[in-house]
Amino acid sequence: MVVTDHQKMKAASQRKTNWLLYVALILCAAIGISAWQGWRWWLSASAPVSESLPRDSVVEDNRLEVVQIDPGEPGQLIGLKLEEEGLIRSANAWNMWTRWLTRQNPDGGYKAGTYQISPDEPMQAIAQKIWNGEVMQLSFTVPEGWNLRQMAQYFESQGFFTAEEFLSATQDIPWAEYPWLPKDIPHLEGFLYPDTYKLRADNITPQAVIQPMLNRFEQVALPVYQNPQNQTNLSLKEWVTLASIVEKESVVASERHRIAGVFTNRLKQGMTLGADPTVEYGLNIRQTEDKPLTLAQVNTPNPYNTYLNAGLPPTPIAAPGVASLEATLAPEETEYLYFVALYDGTHIFSRTLAEHEAAQDAIWDKRDPTLQ
Repeated sequence: MVVTDHQKMKAASQRKTNWLLYVALILCAAIGISAWQGWRWWLSASAPVSESLPRDSVVEDNRLEVVQIDPGEPGQLIGLKLEEEGLIRSANAWNMWTRWLTRQNPDGGYKAGTYQISPDEPMQAIAQKIWNGEVMQLSFTVPEGWNLRQMAQYFESQGFFTAEEFLSATQDIPWAEYPWLPKDIPHLEGFLYPDTYKLRADNITPQAVIQPMLNRFEQVALPVYQNPQNQTNLSLKEWVTLASIVEKESVVASERHRIAGVFTNRLKQGMTLGADPTVEYGLNIRQTEDKPLTLAQVNTPNPYNTYLNAGLPPTPIAAPGVASLEATLAPEETEYLYFVALYDGTHIFSRTLAEHEAAQDAIWDKRDPTLQ
């Protein structure tokens, strides 16, 4: 059989096409394998670090690490830092993700601050947290009835700052920011609202604590006083001062309005309030069941002694909650002028001094002899 030149050219062309197809298949396979391997690498590189740990060490390693990102710190250094801390698997993967974030938001960037990061978090979540500036927060709780000295000791025990620093800051009255604060207060006693708060872990200063507490007073307490329905002749400072005494005396919530009524009656009649918590505040002591106030302490002159001084003390003696603040504006209408505490938190209320002294004697007779 004679093969013509045309047939030869056609065969050569077919061989070339087959070869190109073969090469293309090889390239596609190579690209596919590379893409698959790249995707596998990415899934591994961006996965939580904890997934690569032995099962028996995961519980031990399930922790929150504190990481400090400095102002202006570039993304590459952040990635290296996180890799060294064992919080991400690959700084290279971090850099790739950083470039993607930058393309998505050219005006964004990683933000300085203190962050809590868990090895259970995938790399993308960690990056988003730092990109968004979701800094570590600490919480603190100030119970109702605490005074500034108790708050100061608490903050010092938490390692926030010293008690002296806090007490000094409370004497710097921010009238410009809070013009409603009374003009004649020497410190912020009574106006730091008791509640639970959160603050940035990299901004723990007395001012950073005081400001949200004043804000909360402005948001929660001040509207109660300014409500037209709550008519009172008390100034803001007098209201908070009386409420702080009610707060300290009211152990049982159901007695709060009655205690406020007793104090209101005594003020109207020009009597001394005779409130133990004011004596304790003035002397910086705390009575207990086995160590009650002594006659000498009650007779010790000081501006806060409401056994010796008529009217309200110079300032609040504690931080009242909204229930005591409301009770002071709506005291129970009662004939009672006296009350004495039982040791279960309740009180015996009396109309006359004779009834009051009889109640005191009865309580004393029932006390544990070992405490007398």
